[in-house]
Amino acid sequence: MNWMEAIEVFALVTGVVYLVLEILQKNAMWVVGILTGTACAISFAYQQVWASMALNIYYVAMSVVGLVQWRKAGGKVEQGAIHLSTLSGKTALLSAALFVVGSVVAIQVLRAAGDSVPQLDGIATVLSVIATWWLAQSYLQQWLLWIVADILTTALCLVTGQYWMALLYAAYVLSAVYGYFHWKKNGVIVG
Repeated sequence: MNWMEAIEVFALVTGVVYLVLEILQKNAMWVVGILTGTACAISFAYQQVWASMALNIYYVAMSVVGLVQWRKAGGKVEQGAIHLSTLSGKTALLSAALFVVGSVVAIQVLRAAGDSVPQLDGIATVLSVIATWWLAQSYLQQWLLWIVADILTTALCLVTGQYWMALLYAAYVLSAVYGYFHWKKNGVIVG
């Protein structure tokens, strides 16, 4: 196993731990997210998949934001309950507009930067940025965005030969489906 495969395997292992903690809505998820995001950023940089690399750097930063947000909201629900926020129509429309504009811009920038798969990379990245923001806000619907983004990223990893990473993102797809139903069943709307 070469050093890049070792980083991908590390990302796979920490990514699975992250998924379990995310589904259970444990604050430790954000700490593990820093490790996973760093490993994934290195792997995507090596493959010259620039938006996915930048996205994982964003994940590391959002891990700090998410930890702060979840600590505030977590104290407002019973032990074991999932704290949820209500997604407003305004936020959904703004997110849709950002997705369309962001995807068009990202694809053009990635083409100019020599990204190896600009369409998949750009669309999956913009969708993941929005999903991460929604996750930090504890919107139930974030899981639906993750399902689509993770399917696209699985395809991206397969196309670029990152098979361990493809396995990780395939696990993310399955976990997002489970997470949606788990949060829907156990969620409590918090102020």
